[in-house]
Amino acid sequence: MSGVGAPTNDFDASGIQVAVIAASWHEQVMDGLIAGALRAADQMGAVVQVWRVPGSFELPLVVQEAASSGKFEAVVALGVIIRGGTPHFEYVSSAATDGLNRVALDTKVPVGFGLLTCDDEAQALDRAGLSDSREDKGAEATFAAVSTALVLRDLRSL
Repeated sequence: MSGVGAPTNDFDASGIQVAVIAASWHEQVMDGLIAGALRAADQMGAVVQVWRVPGSFELPLVVQEAASSGKFEAVVALGVIIRGGTPHFEYVSSAATDGLNRVALDTKVPVGFGLLTCDDEAQALDRAGLSDSREDKGAEATFAAVSTALVLRDLRSL
């Protein structure tokens, strides 16, 4: 089970501006991921704005726009891709993952990776941060992006 050995998230990110870009497919899972991201941001004192895109394939472009805008110190990408009977899963997963990584490296803005790639809906629900979920990947992605933004802020002030 992932999550074992996770870092503590007890830091102050007051005033950090965060963009959350979330796909629309699989509404129950996405609502849980977004709620987790908002809880995490609130816990840290970060300020969040949320935008929805049609699906996970569209995440990199909109995340790139948010990261390039100069208005956000961190961006969180949330989506879910569930394996089906065609290669569509591999193509979308690979394109979205590679695109999000490229955005972070090209813009030098941390991108929280909250893209679930699951074999079935039960796995996605178990990671969605719902009351009966075992994990909260929306919160984890937000903590990762914001904590990285704080590290970059410190490095850039040297």
